[in-house]
Amino acid sequence: MSFRLSVLLFIAVLPNLLPAQQLPSIIPQPVDMQMNPGFFIIDNNTSVHFDKQQKATKPAVQFFLKMVQNISGYSLKVNKPGKNTINLILSSASHFPKEGYLLSVSNSNITIKASSYGGIFYGIQSLLQTLPQVRTNESLQVPCMLINDYPRFSWRGMHLDVSRHFFSADVVKEYIDLMALYKMNTFHWHLVDDQGWRIEIKKYPKLTQVGAWRVDQTDKLWGSRPQAKPGEPANYGGFYTQQQLKEIVAYAKTRNITIIPEIEMPGHVASAIAAYPQLSCTQVPQLPLTGGNYTNMASNYCAGNEAVFSFIEDVLTEVMEIFPSTYIHIGGDEVDKEPWKKCPHCQQRIQKEGLKNEEELQSYFIKRIERFIISKKRKLIGWDEILEGGLAPEATVMSWRGESGGIQAAKMGHDVVMTPGTPCYFDAYQAGPEGEPYAGGGFNTLKNVYDYDPIPKELNAAEHQHVLGAQGNVWTENISTTEHLEYMVLPRMLALAESVWSPSDKKNWRDFYSRLKVHFTAFDQKGLHYSPGNFTVKINPISQGGKLSVNLSSDSPEASVYYTSDGSVPGLSASKYTSPIPVESTQTIKAVTVLNDKVMNLVPVEQKFSIHKAIGGTVQYTNAPSKYYPANGPNSLTDGIRGKSNPGKFWIGISNDDLIATVDLGSEKKISKVGIGCLQSYKDWIFLPQTVKFEVSADGQHFQEMGSVVNDIPATALNPIIRDFETKFSSLNVRYIRVTATTVKACPKGHPGEGKPGWTFADEITAE
Repeated sequence: MSFRLSVLLFIAVLPNLLPAQQLPSIIPQPVDMQMNPGFFIIDNNTSVHFDKQQKATKPAVQFFLKMVQNISGYSLKVNKPGKNTINLILSSASHFPKEGYLLSVSNSNITIKASSYGGIFYGIQSLLQTLPQVRTNESLQVPCMLINDYPRFSWRGMHLDVSRHFFSADVVKEYIDLMALYKMNTFHWHLVDDQGWRIEIKKYPKLTQVGAWRVDQTDKLWGSRPQAKPGEPANYGGFYTQQQLKEIVAYAKTRNITIIPEIEMPGHVASAIAAYPQLSCTQVPQLPLTGGNYTNMASNYCAGNEAVFSFIEDVLTEVMEIFPSTYIHIGGDEVDKEPWKKCPHCQQRIQKEGLKNEEELQSYFIKRIERFIISKKRKLIGWDEILEGGLAPEATVMSWRGESGGIQAAKMGHDVVMTPGTPCYFDAYQAGPEGEPYAGGGFNTLKNVYDYDPIPKELNAAEHQHVLGAQGNVWTENISTTEHLEYMVLPRMLALAESVWSPSDKKNWRDFYSRLKVHFTAFDQKGLHYSPGNFTVKINPISQGGKLSVNLSSDSPEASVYYTSDGSVPGLSASKYTSPIPVESTQTIKAVTVLNDKVMNLVPVEQKFSIHKAIGGTVQYTNAPSKYYPANGPNSLTDGIRGKSNPGKFWIGISNDDLIATVDLGSEKKISKVGIGCLQSYKDWIFLPQTVKFEVSADGQHFQEMGSVVNDIPATALNPIIRDFETKFSSLNVRYIRVTATTVKACPKGHPGEGKPGWTFADEITAE
């Protein structure tokens, strides 16, 4: 059975023979749902009624007829007299919110009322989710009920990157079917990036003849793939014809989904440059990228070349003829401005336009493209980097580097879509990572997604209106099969769907988890791949007043947590967690989740703790750490909590500058040893410091150097490394400790970021 047919038949198994008066397991949770005694029976005598004058309703009617036929084999009548009727009433005069609906089920009829096509369609989806599991040609029972429902946000999105891996038109339709089932209405289609150009542009045929194909290196990790060599066959990839794209647009429209095409610029366009080298600053021919190795590769358009803007306008003209969406996404992220600094044409543009720097050159580029898009009566949307150098006048911002870009844009009066990497990147790990498909990094669990609220607390009530909604993103550097794609999306998409549809006061994790199990049954029976959940124990250290304790928890409401603190592997004979655990000595806590007397973890979760004299000390930084890697705040370096090899929340990160941290112990203490823990993660551009210097002081003014350690581990070491840099000395009365860690100023030769600033990550300054 194909995945697409599985999706079409998916609702056949909902809600798994629930008792008559139990609420059906509808996701997302409706605004209001009341149950009544009895059932409506769908069988061969059922007729679907709608006003034929309202042609807009017809696609939804045809969709519903097809769904019922796939589920039961019934071919329902249309507009035939009878008592057993399903009525679809589309009335612009009704007062339903946009995409809202009223679903009323009695013993004799079902009525769906709405003021928009979307409302009719979503009423149908809720109706389909109430159908019990059936065998072919068995009557379908719909519980009598009344649902009044409407969405919280207008932008309920899912994204799919088809550049890093090309997915067929059929798989894209299957993706759209899943979105529609859970009332998601915006499909952000990432059609262009460095590693593949996926949209046919008739005026520039080389974009797909050359830019859509690369040398196959899928047997290697993305960042380790060698660049293509002349003569190697470039046979991995693909593209969509304009006819295919128009068919998919129409397919999505029937399901109340708008497709937003993304055509990257001014960066992430190595695929276009491989086809037309004259578009870059260097104009040097290059082969299509195979992965993440950018050494000597151009990936930016030349912002000083007028021909580039003519090319982009030609491309966008064809794009807008295919996609009727109000928004056109132009990317705008991660632009490497170094080539612009060396390009005489770009520098001439800066002088001619009176720009201050390359950031303003990027802003000039985006604003110029926005004027063209507006001339076509469309709107520009881009990633939050389009804020750099000044935001285009009418641009909408998609905030991915946290929420800060979205907050800034909303305060400026611009609309925003929230899609922060945490928790909205669905290519990140959702469990494990032991036993999980390789994801490169990140950790966004189902509960993290469910708990997300797109409205930042930093915005006032008036600014809330600028938050259009939220979106889940799927980048495919590490996803090359349909099965893997399903697994990464399901069930996180369902959690996000409820977060952007249901009222915040209606959300309840335990209730959602209970309803989700019914959908898991459907996934199983229809062969859809999904994650059963995150059984990784959450170890939440609490550092207060120089004392440590640990809270353990599991995402599963039905599970228990068992732990050890002596380094042994926990099992059913270990201690069962009931309350916070005091940490009074240096130790390692290991924990597992237990469900139905079964240990659910392949590998226990563990957390190391260091008890030392600097715990609780106040930390001051000469150079501010990155706002993107703040750990748990400035005093994370003295909380006793050790970081892990995955760059997570316990690491303070800094780039460009050295890490210079001064710890105030609060009072003089006898100290004879100081140290700092640092991380190297080559693929994340994180390197051990070149040297670490330790100084101490009694008054905070006069410091004495106690030792300096030179790092002897090469920056080219690929595997993650945690190293403690330490120095010992004769015991002294010390109140202040200063540690200077010299950051690697440039990624080493052969690294994907060769020549660019590296990062220093530190987790703990210790004193003994």
